[in-house]
Parts: sequence; structure tokens; C-alpha cells
Amino acid sequence: MADFLPDSDFELYRTLIYNESGIHFSATNRSILESRLRERLRDKKMDSLKDYYSMITRDKEEMKVLLDSVTTNLTRFFRNQAHFDAVQHYVLPELLKVKGADRKLRFWSAGCSTGEEPYTIAILLKELLGPGWTFEVIASDISLKSLMVGKEGFYPEARIQGIPENYLSKYFEKRPNGYQVKDEIRNSIRFDYHNLKNDSGLRNLDVVFCRNVLIYFDEVAQKAAIERFWDAMAQKAFLFIGHSESLFGMNTRFEFVKTDWACFYKKWS
Repeated sequence: MADFLPDSDFELYRTLIYNESGIHFSATNRSILESRLRERLRDKKMDSLKDYYSMITRDKEEMKVLLDSVTTNLTRFFRNQAHFDAVQHYVLPELLKVKGADRKLRFWSAGCSTGEEPYTIAILLKELLGPGWTFEVIASDISLKSLMVGKEGFYPEARIQGIPENYLSKYFEKRPNGYQVKDEIRNSIRFDYHNLKNDSGLRNLDVVFCRNVLIYFDEVAQKAAIERFWDAMAQKAFLFIGHSESLFGMNTRFEFVKTDWACFYKKWS
């Protein structure tokens, strides 16, 4: 490893990536960074890590490509069903009570990967919201490649496992080699590039999903992201993070909520 990525270069790259995105590389995941750098140098027909470093500090598009390559985009429809059960049985009833005349719900899927999570949210809202209610789902990711898959809304057969049969026939069209999300669901989602290191500019969100993203951040970057979520959310709103993630021990203003279905956090100010 040291032959290709000596300690001095590892330090340079991991500091730059951290400063750009909040993604933290340690000795344990150093090999991931090494393999992604090998791929980028091969694609750019370059031999020198130092030359590539000079390139990405000048070329913002190539920096985006590198950040895209070092993130893992593992996802699926209805992943961690307990969270969606909690939305159905707890979160929506609470929100519908406090929304008053504003009969629109706004969800943010932060770190949406290839779109399975925001499409799951949209299907659920389409099924559960009564007449007169509308909704918007904002889906963001640091991976442009993943966002393009999400925007297209086409998934091969292997990727649609986990979707209940009635939802599959109702909201997807069977195509050769896969399924296409129908326009009524696609049009309710806005896919957008966003780096969680920065303020999204979003405000008055009712629910934020940011699952299995914070694990890539160190504590400082996690705290900053959580504060930005707080600022983006309405006065009464809910936050879902991954089941292996926790705000325990972090000084935040969110309140922990334990329900029969799942645990999550709320802003209730």
C-alpha cells in the first residue's frame, strides 16, 4: 500500500476530502481511498498522485467525481421497514394534527443514493395522505452518478425486491429487463446535488431522512450536519438516521423518540 499511497499522500488526500465533504478516512478504510485513487488515475491516464492532487484542487468537476467514487451507495426499496411503519403510525398522525391550514408535507431524503428511499417515501405518502393533502420529496446526494439513476427511475428486476406486490403493479411499469417508476411518483420528487458539508438552503421541512450517511463523518462533521438539519426543519418535525447511528452523547437540540415501531428524533419547538 505504501508504494502507491505513501503516508504523506494519504494525509494530503484525506485532509482534502474531509475539508470538501466531511467524509473521514482512517487507517481502517485507507484501502478504499487507495483503490478509488487508482481508478481515477487510470481513467485520467495519469501516473502521479501529486499531479492528480493538483488537478482536483483546480477542477471542481473532477473533485465531484472523486467524492462520488469514495462513497458507498448501498440502498434498496423499503430498507429498514420499521422506519416507514413509524412514519405511518406515529409521524404522519402527529404532523397532520399540527399542520393547520398548510396541507402540504415536505420530506428530505439526504444521501438518497440511487433513489430507492425517496421513491419509497413518495409511494407511502401517496397511499396514506387523504384528499386535499399534497407532498414534496427533495432527494439529494453527493454522487452525480447515483442521482442520474434516481432521476431516470428505472430499476432492473434485482433492485425492486422488497416492494409489496400491490405497490409494484400500481406505481411501476414493467419494461424489458426491469421496472420504470410511473410519472405520478417521479414528478413528486426533486433530485438535486448536495454536499452535506454545506447548508442546503432548504427550510420548513417536516421530515428529514439521513440514514447511513453520518457514519462516514467524524464527530465534528456529524455535529455540524445535525445543526444544519435543525435549521432546515419546521418548528415541529422529525429526523430519521440509520439504525447503527445515534446522537447519543452529542450535544444537540433534538429529542429522542422511542415508539412501538422504531426510534428516531424530533424537533418540537
